[in-house]
Amino acid sequence: MTTTADGHLNQVDLGAVGALVDKIKQRPSAAATTWSAQVRWTGAFRSEAAVRGFAPIASDEPKGLGGSDSAPNPVEQLLGALGNCLAVGYAANASVAGITIRDLRIDLDGDVDLHTFLGLDDGHAGFSAIRVAVHLDTDADEAAVAELHRKVAATSPVGQTLSKAIPVQINLA
Repeated sequence: MTTTADGHLNQVDLGAVGALVDKIKQRPSAAATTWSAQVRWTGAFRSEAAVRGFAPIASDEPKGLGGSDSAPNPVEQLLGALGNCLAVGYAANASVAGITIRDLRIDLDGDVDLHTFLGLDDGHAGFSAIRVAVHLDTDADEAAVAELHRKVAATSPVGQTLSKAIPVQINLA
């Protein structure tokens, strides 16, 4: 374990993580958060999502699906969101456990049948399966890595959202 003099491990600010945990322990209602994004259509199959003060995140479809292939499509972005969420989970949980991450790569792929999306069937339009392969190089022993993996998989907000049915309301405003 190599914690820097300023309290960082794996470039994670352990003081900030600890302060958040303490805040939520003292005031549990502080754990209830709301996140948002605004999406604007920019023509054809292109759109962009604005999140907080960041540059817009572009979206498009591949040419084979009628797009201009100028950006990742929404299902690719969803896979990326899951992978990014898992990466945060590994960094946070490993750092709190004193585990140094030397390298972390997460490969994701998933299956979507286009029949429903194209109006050719009334089935399920979303992913039928998502596969994730985590490549983790760390200083921890096998048991610690297994526990880290279990904890990350069990606590990923995006992973939990995808693995459980949640209410989604889509209203015309």
